[in-house]
Amino acid sequence: METPKEKLSICLISYRSNPHSGGQGVYLKNLARALTDLGHRVHVLSGPPDPQIHGDIPIQHIRGLDLYNPKDPFRIPTLQELAHPINLLEWIGVSTMGFPEPFTFGLRAYHFLRGSRGRFDVVHDNQSLSYGIWAGNKLIPTIATIHHPITVDRNLAVKSVSAFWKKLKHLRWHSFLRMQKIVSRTLSSIITVSECAKKDIARDFRIPRNRFRVVPNGINTHLFYPIPAIEREKNRLIVTNSADIPLKGLYHLLHSVARIAEKQPIKLVVIGSPKKNGGIENLIRTLGIGHLVHFTGRIDHDVFVRQYARASLAVVPSLYEGFGLPAGEAMACGVPVISTTGGALPEVVGDAGVLVPPGDHHALTAAILDVLADAGKAAALGRKGYRRIQEHFTWQKAAEKTVAAYREVIRDHRRF
Repeated sequence: METPKEKLSICLISYRSNPHSGGQGVYLKNLARALTDLGHRVHVLSGPPDPQIHGDIPIQHIRGLDLYNPKDPFRIPTLQELAHPINLLEWIGVSTMGFPEPFTFGLRAYHFLRGSRGRFDVVHDNQSLSYGIWAGNKLIPTIATIHHPITVDRNLAVKSVSAFWKKLKHLRWHSFLRMQKIVSRTLSSIITVSECAKKDIARDFRIPRNRFRVVPNGINTHLFYPIPAIEREKNRLIVTNSADIPLKGLYHLLHSVARIAEKQPIKLVVIGSPKKNGGIENLIRTLGIGHLVHFTGRIDHDVFVRQYARASLAVVPSLYEGFGLPAGEAMACGVPVISTTGGALPEVVGDAGVLVPPGDHHALTAAILDVLADAGKAAALGRKGYRRIQEHFTWQKAAEKTVAAYREVIRDHRRF
């Protein structure tokens, strides 16, 4: 438990904070709640979309062009909008196939922080790592969370395409990484969510390992829990997949489903939607398994938990995860888990699931068949996973360790 020290005023900053898709939004929402429950004063500074923070936590929305809004993607801004220099920079960046949001969000956030000097004890950046955060650190003690090195995403994306122009397109989109590396090296302390992420970020960003504080994510067990009244459906797999991203490994799971279908009945439920005419849809057509794969699209949380309750098995086929929220959420629901050893997944799953090498659909197929054929083993894995989450991965523990890191950064800032 946290010792009864002076309560802190904390500014939590996140440039993209979708609470339904992607770990950064889940992290922001749950950490803000847990810090507030410990008695600290939390103010959230957020870009789009709305992170749906609890009503008792104040939030400042940083408005930009929001050119990735799925309701109107890549819209053409008005001349009045482009008259603002930061908006113009954002539009030029997107128009040249870049991803300028971390940079432009950081500039906007700095304007807010410059007018808030003395209001906050510490600023906590959720992986924007922009030049605005670097400038803000000169005014207010600042720490950042890096969930995993985006260099992994970039390298896998470049490797996944053969056309030279497509490789250049991925390199251009990930060009914000240079800024993130520069800014992260200026911070006295960085939070990351696993030992694996710490090792990989230190290597790829060239940051000394002693600057990192490992604080594992929590799993919200008020939202993810078993529903014994719902019977699990035989041979029903579930996987969460936010986009057609090679990193998430859905391609390999689809190959496994095709192999399994040659031997026995199988159904795969994918939480999410595929990119229209993208690689996932094309692979499903090529494998001839469209009748076996169901995409839910965006669903509300109650439906999500009920999908877990109906599943025989949850599969996490990721090639790399800095932490692995999908594995933890499935385990919290009492679903037996098969996961790859990609990144930090073994740290989350431990001995409470079945682990296979990433990118190996043969090993994945064998593991799925083995668990589906043994109801006793599946039930035991479900119970073991549930206990592991309850004992090791709570947001209260994450918040307490995060506050300890805040106090260290505040002390360091005062020395200089």
